[in-house]
Amino acid sequence: MKKEIKTSNAPEAIGTYSQAIATESLLFISGQIPLDPKTMNLVDGIENQIRQTFLNVENILKEENLAFENVVKLTILLDDLDNFELVNEVMTDLFQKPYPARAAYEVSKLPKNSSIEIETIAVKIL
Repeated sequence: MKKEIKTSNAPEAIGTYSQAIATESLLFISGQIPLDPKTMNLVDGIENQIRQTFLNVENILKEENLAFENVVKLTILLDDLDNFELVNEVMTDLFQKPYPARAAYEVSKLPKNSSIEIETIAVKIL
C-alpha cells in the first residue's frame, strides 16, 4: 500500500513527484527546498533557507501525525558545504538524540537556485 501525502502547508510539487508517499510504516518526503508555500518564492538568507526547508519537512510530517522524532534518515544537499555547520546549529534546535542518520553533499545547482534541499525518511511507529 502506498498513499500520496499532500498539504498546502508545504510547497506544492513543481514536477512529476509527490510531496510525500506513505506506506504502512514509513513516510518518504521528497526533497524540500526553502519555498514559502504561500508565495512559492524562495526565502532570503541562508539561515532562513535552512529553517524554511525544515519547516516544510515538519509540515509534511504533521500531515501523518509525525514529528522530527520520527525522522530516521536525512539527505541534505547544499550549494556550498561551508554552510554545513549552520545546518548542524539549526538541527540542534529541532532534533534530539538520537539524531537521524544523515548524508550531506555539495552540489553544483539545486531547483530554483536554492541553497539547500532536504530529503527525509520517517518511521511511523517508534
